[in-house]
Amino acid sequence: MFARASILKPSRPSPGGVREVWRVAAPIIVTMASFTLMQFCDRMFLAHHGSVSLRASLPAGILALTMTIFFQALAGYSGTFVAQYHGAGRKDECARATAQGLWVGLLTWPACLALIPAGFWLLSVAGHPADVLAAEKIYLGILMVGGGFWALTNAVSGFFSGRGDTRTPMLASLVANLVNVAGDYALIFGHWGFPAWGIAGAAVATVASSAVGLAILLGVYFRKKFRDEYGTAAAQHLEWRLLKPLLRYGIPASLNSLQDLGSFALFVVLLGRLPEADLAASNIAFSINNVAFMPLMGMGMAATILVGQYQGARDSATAERAGFTALKLSCAYMGAVALSFLLFPRAYFSLFTGDAPGMVPLDAVLGKGRWLLTMLALWGLLDAVNLVIGGALKGAGDTRFVLVYSVLTSWLVWMPGELLLLLWLDSGLLAAWLWLALYVLLLATGFWLRFRRGKWKAIDMIAGRAPVAPPAAEAAP
Repeated sequence: MFARASILKPSRPSPGGVREVWRVAAPIIVTMASFTLMQFCDRMFLAHHGSVSLRASLPAGILALTMTIFFQALAGYSGTFVAQYHGAGRKDECARATAQGLWVGLLTWPACLALIPAGFWLLSVAGHPADVLAAEKIYLGILMVGGGFWALTNAVSGFFSGRGDTRTPMLASLVANLVNVAGDYALIFGHWGFPAWGIAGAAVATVASSAVGLAILLGVYFRKKFRDEYGTAAAQHLEWRLLKPLLRYGIPASLNSLQDLGSFALFVVLLGRLPEADLAASNIAFSINNVAFMPLMGMGMAATILVGQYQGARDSATAERAGFTALKLSCAYMGAVALSFLLFPRAYFSLFTGDAPGMVPLDAVLGKGRWLLTMLALWGLLDAVNLVIGGALKGAGDTRFVLVYSVLTSWLVWMPGELLLLLWLDSGLLAAWLWLALYVLLLATGFWLRFRRGKWKAIDMIAGRAPVAPPAAEAAP
């Protein structure tokens, strides 16, 4: 009887094992997948609107993300402190840490508006055609106006995900992404009685959906359950005691996000000088890559959460195991995606091409597109190392190494090589992408060696930790 009862009763997941990592990661991956699908639909709608909208959306969108990513990452890093406090069993600190992230989001929102002229100038000096430049400025300006929503969303999401509740942010994101897709359809083409705003409609839909997602999260955050258990309503003031460590560890992590996206944005801008067909092939390939990249980001976030929780509980061995488990799952996923890139390049590219006026013909991009997808398949496994192991290092507070090593490889290796290939040697699209693949290899090697050597295990992010058992991931309320 007792043996039967033990069989029927579900066992607790092994700490740092596949079940525990997957329980935390699965909702994040669903969130990232839905965001990827939303972006995918956005690009397809813009491609059918015209090649100018498609060519303008990627550089302008990346630039908007680059100019706001520091604020987003800094506000969102409060979730790492939530994970460590939760792992240490100090619930009273979780909402206070989140409050610091929310204040960062609010105080930096005016900076998003102040950066709009700088963004326009960067686009103007890129040398893009006049019609593409005009569309880029429209898209960038609208996204920057709503940039504060992203930072605030990251902060309040961190409260839930840091505690292991990744389902609540997932549900809010699913609703927001559905609003975005519907808004794209309505506002790009003028359906359902809405005006046909083209690329401006796509930007408005993005901002509106961000506000919807934030409203949902705040509604749950201030529910009575969390007001009573965590003091979410009372703990909404700035505290230097908590803001100081957020700045100490969060600024390097945020600067790394900024330089990472900044270097990629510069790369995309440099590609803007290529012939129209090559540029279209590159933009389409990057859009396809989001299918792989976003779920890997989700697994990296899961590694950050679990490593943070176990480090908060002073269990570095299990934290290390969780990081490697997340990497194994990521490599398995990426292997399947890479295989689809190799087997079905025509199917992928046909989603963004067509014979209608203003659209890019399939035959104009498929030749080089096959090689681009081949490189995406090869460096996808390296991206798994970068995102998952990099996320684990950030969860442990090893943000300075991640920043310094990323800056050195990006600006002393990758960018000088791209400038040489694209501006001086005029080597073209495939050479530029191959150099990018070599950079990804170098970055993955450094992160892997750092994590294996274990120096991150000695980092103490929070004061007065108690050695308690790490809590299981909480279910969404």
